[in-house]
Amino acid sequence: MPLSTPQRADRVLLHCISWVQFENILRDLGDRHSARVAYYDGTLEIITPLPEHEYFKQAISIAVEDIAEMLEQEYESYGSTTWRSQVKQAGLEPDNCFYFQNEALVRGKLEFDLNVDPPPDLALEIDLTSKSLDRFPIYQRLGVPDLGCYEEGALKIFQLQANGYVETERSAIFPMLNIRELPQLIETHRLEGRLALRRSIRTWVRAQVESD
Repeated sequence: MPLSTPQRADRVLLHCISWVQFENILRDLGDRHSARVAYYDGTLEIITPLPEHEYFKQAISIAVEDIAEMLEQEYESYGSTTWRSQVKQAGLEPDNCFYFQNEALVRGKLEFDLNVDPPPDLALEIDLTSKSLDRFPIYQRLGVPDLGCYEEGALKIFQLQANGYVETERSAIFPMLNIRELPQLIETHRLEGRLALRRSIRTWVRAQVESD
């Protein structure tokens, strides 16, 4: 029996795309499209995610929200909002994004302008190997301070420094927690259902806080 090959997300990579063309493509895709787009200096990538991608995106996103609530930290999530700057010739749609430190500055906002508003404090990216266009330079131009990148069962944390993103041991948002343990926690409880997973995350947070 031949070995099955892993599914890969459908992707389109386009070159020599002007900013006006990029804006037109976003308009044509509409507000409720399931694809993810990224734009950098004239190169545009459009990806249609797979179920595995969506599962871990949702599981990690809910975990972040549960952690924030357990720690009584105000937050806001803007999902896969299209963040872009014509001046910087960069734009993308993260798998999810959150405000923590700047939550009060954007509370209740439904429209954003990165010339005035701060970028999200944290962006989440799932499965970077399925993406041809490097996301790190795009996030750097947009000024997103923290990235959480899940890939092949591991969650890595990157913080923006003067020369780009540097991998760190702990998240600046949840410094008291070893966030890199989340994937193993999710995998351990994945077949038990969403409620069991959320209970396990809350128990994990409580145990780490009490041990400090």
